[in-house]
Amino acid sequence: MSRLANPAFWAGKRVLLTGHTGFKGSWARLWLAQMGARVAGYALPPAAEPSLHALLGPGETAGEHLSDIRDGETLATAIRQFDPEIILHMAAQPLVRESYRTPAETFDVNVMGTVRLLEAARTAPAVKTIVVVTTDKVYRNDESGRHFPEEAVLGGHDPYSGSKAACELVVSTWRDSFLRERGIRVATARGGNVLGGGDFSVDRLVPDIVRAALSGEMLDIRSPMATRPWQHVLDCLNGYFVYAEALHEGQTDVAALNFGPSPAERQIPVRDVAGAIQIAMGLPTEWRDRSSEDRPREMQALGLDPALALKALSWTARLSQDQAIAWTAHWYDGWRRGGSARDLTLGQIDAFMRG
Repeated sequence: MSRLANPAFWAGKRVLLTGHTGFKGSWARLWLAQMGARVAGYALPPAAEPSLHALLGPGETAGEHLSDIRDGETLATAIRQFDPEIILHMAAQPLVRESYRTPAETFDVNVMGTVRLLEAARTAPAVKTIVVVTTDKVYRNDESGRHFPEEAVLGGHDPYSGSKAACELVVSTWRDSFLRERGIRVATARGGNVLGGGDFSVDRLVPDIVRAALSGEMLDIRSPMATRPWQHVLDCLNGYFVYAEALHEGQTDVAALNFGPSPAERQIPVRDVAGAIQIAMGLPTEWRDRSSEDRPREMQALGLDPALALKALSWTARLSQDQAIAWTAHWYDGWRRGGSARDLTLGQIDAFMRG
């Protein structure tokens, strides 16, 4: 069984969580608060409407800064005032197609935003651990279908992937030049494609399914045969949390880790994920194939090798890809029938922790 985040470790810890208004950030702040952490959030206001952040309510944060990660002065002030022990950096421009529309802004947010965070953190007296979240897309993808290990060559065809690969180099540089000598442990976490309730972002499969269901319109799928390392948001966050624990307690000095499903699991194409979620929610299994339309290129095959996370942290995905799909569908189906987003989210956190 995979190692679980330890509530006893997090109880009372001061944690700065950037990107706390996003999909993963909203799950993270609620889970950290449930474990007793004092969480300060730093992010822009939610971009989507509805947003999981608003549905959950902001009550768990010890402080909330709705500011741009590129505003170095405001960020430094927030870090100085809160004096965190651990920083989980999730703030980003996270969308591939948006990166084609705004490439310079994507690099500015993802690269220079990280630079400003590390600059502010290196003079903060209490900071001991920083986990910078990048992506499964940091690798130079030849679309061979292989599962990339951490030592694979970094790269990126699209601006989003390239910006996250550059972010990896920024972290490495600041670690070697400034942070190690101050006793600050910093690492990057490369998570797979995350499924879970409460994601209302644009240009993502599950939110598109939910929006189509609520509007009565046909679902459009851009790349029905594309495969991804699907995992539930709780598995991904559990990886980030146990990584931070191990770094903080000196149990590992591994600089980067993949978090994704076992390569032994079958490769599930987008169309099958969509169909499984539609069936689980009692929706017609209908969609339009938009793959022939002229659009920016997106990789068709992507896989991660999480073997090092197992070796370094005893971490593996606790939920299979089929379970991740089922849990996601259950959340959205409960919510669209009038259920409380907060209750649904807390219920799945509790079930995950109980195993």
